[in-house]
Amino acid sequence: MDTATLIARESFVERGARERVAGLLDAGTMRELLDPFERLRSPWLAEQDIVTQADDGVVIARGAIAGTAVVCCAVEPAFQGGAIGEVGGAKIAGALELALEDAEAGRPVVPVLLLETGGVRLQEANCGLAAIAEIHAAIAALRAHVPVVGVVAGPVGCFGGMSIAAGLCSQLIATREARLGLNGPQVIEQEAGVDEFDSRDRPMIWSLTGGEQRRATGLVDTLCADDAQAIAAEVAAAVAAGPEDPARVADVDAALARLARIDGDRRAEADWVRDAFQTPTDDRSDA
Repeated sequence: MDTATLIARESFVERGARERVAGLLDAGTMRELLDPFERLRSPWLAEQDIVTQADDGVVIARGAIAGTAVVCCAVEPAFQGGAIGEVGGAKIAGALELALEDAEAGRPVVPVLLLETGGVRLQEANCGLAAIAEIHAAIAALRAHVPVVGVVAGPVGCFGGMSIAAGLCSQLIATREARLGLNGPQVIEQEAGVDEFDSRDRPMIWSLTGGEQRRATGLVDTLCADDAQAIAAEVAAAVAAGPEDPARVADVDAALARLARIDGDRRAEADWVRDAFQTPTDDRSDA
């Protein structure tokens, strides 16, 4: 790609959550629900002398993408690293549960989840975990009616319980800048030691949990450049698709077979993990 094209390209990663949602929705259709003027703040952060945010770091908006009704749930990575607490988690779970009611009533609304989050907010862990469990249940139920589209963009990545939410999505889109994993680098280092996982080794971290590797190992469906228009096009295509589950969600036996090939005593290396997770029929050429 030439320099002029790169300069003209608009970054999706550099946008805030509200800007990301607005860029995905058809012009004039965005209607934000429970916006900052509702003042739905976390009741727990202030008690710990932590500055709150009026929308608790989660943007919920109804609108349309290429004429299809959608509800977008976007996590703001700039607030508490995108961590999910009681209020923000309840906003996402409530939006998904309402979408499920609409789908069951014959009024399909496609959920689009913009997931850039470190997982549950430790300051209110139990409340956040309960909300994340409700999110998981809603996604699993929705997949029978409509596609559930997930996007992981940017260096904050998607970790903890919200990485499970990402994995449950019908279609998962990621950029090379993104990361996806159940545990973050510092948590792995803390529990297993620096010899197992050095949280300062950024090339190693991206080689194992970055978007390109996750696509190669089948945990991401579409790898996309950090281009707002390109990501919008991929989201629109996923929204237009039917509710069919991808193999990474539906084929449990294949997933278990892949895990069985992993040697837990061996230190993970990018090429070895990629080979272990691929099957002869895998085709990751779209990256």
